[in-house]
Amino acid sequence: MKWLVSVGLGGAVLALFAAITSLAIGWTYLGTQSQIELAIRRAEARQLMEIFPAGTHDNDVVDDTFALEAETALLGLRQNRRGYRVREERRVIGVILPVTARDGYSGDIRALVGVRSDGSVAGVRVVAHKETPGLGDKVDLRKSAWILGFNARSLTDPAISGWTVSKDGGAFDQFTGATVTPRAVILATRRALEYAQLNRATLFETPVNDP
Repeated sequence: MKWLVSVGLGGAVLALFAAITSLAIGWTYLGTQSQIELAIRRAEARQLMEIFPAGTHDNDVVDDTFALEAETALLGLRQNRRGYRVREERRVIGVILPVTARDGYSGDIRALVGVRSDGSVAGVRVVAHKETPGLGDKVDLRKSAWILGFNARSLTDPAISGWTVSKDGGAFDQFTGATVTPRAVILATRRALEYAQLNRATLFETPVNDP
């Protein structure tokens, strides 16, 4: 009987230890994920000002936001996110849309796409990716100026058929040894423009009761 009690207590201790270990791992994972999200938000805040620099608007873009739900058509979002409005004298002159290119070579590529009220691209910045160093990571402005090739582009410049890499007959360069990554970012940018066009009334019209 004592042996059975000892075994039972030993099993309970092991179960308790396993539960504590699982909780610790879970909290560590959540903490790491929170740190990653915080780093991404900080990068976004910095890059908002790169897309629409100071002097091109008179509102606090970081705080002038609107909700975008996960799985929002065309944006590829995996979770709820915030879009940003850019104003001059209360008038919305642009929006910045978060996008997720789910077809990157090494996984999701998260980016911000600035769209002016005339439908043209104000700028694109990649905020998170896992692309191959020296190849696909050239979508990052810190690695190359390729991303600046979207500036002033629109759904009519180039035509829809041109929104791909030159290897596929498109208007945008691919990288040597890497085609999947730029193709994914190009498509995500085009879809952001399409989303802005389809939702123009809600994105760019200034509500009467806006501050």
